[in-house]
Amino acid sequence: MGERAGELINRIAVLRAEYKMTQQELAQKAGVSRQTIISIEKGKYTPSLALGFEIANAFGVDINEVFQYNKGEVGK
Repeated sequence: MGERAGELINRIAVLRAEYKMTQQELAQKAGVSRQTIISIEKGKYTPSLALGFEIANAFGVDINEVFQYNKGEVGK
């Protein structure tokens, strides 16, 4: 019946655990604050495309392994 906004889903916490990386270490590699990483992990902040690539590069993976976009349901 209405539109639901899409949402960006991230796997940052999972990847940090796999790579044994702290939030602070990731923040330094991505050039942002630890608080920014926390906010992205919790879904409270949507990173820019450039920052998304920086985070993916910090893990050495493709951006699609870090982020997925769920379009949501439209018109249902």
